[in-house]
Amino acid sequence: MDYEQYNAFCGSLAATTYVVQWGGAHVWKVGGKVFAIGGWAQDRPAFTFKVSDLSYEVLRDQPGLRPAPYLASRGMKWIQHYAEPGLNDDELKDYLRQSHKIVSLGLSKKKQRELGLARE
Repeated sequence: MDYEQYNAFCGSLAATTYVVQWGGAHVWKVGGKVFAIGGWAQDRPAFTFKVSDLSYEVLRDQPGLRPAPYLASRGMKWIQHYAEPGLNDDELKDYLRQSHKIVSLGLSKKKQRELGLARE
């Protein structure tokens, strides 16, 4: 996946906003909270996303994946896809979708309703 495909996919998720920050990173947010970051790798696209505790344990030692620089060192459960083999595009999309959901569920119920994310 390249940054154009990444941005198109993240933009297709509900109630997202996009900003370029932190040295040119492609940052996607839901309700003002970050759920995905594209960037921070020198030679190829890198994608950083929030994961569940279980996914963190499974993914952190996989080739091409690592605990996200800066975030994981602060105790947060974020993974960075930074090299091959890493995840294929469909798997990456699934984890980006899950990250969006995890962050969405952390928003207040009022904010979820405002953004049309509330589950009845």
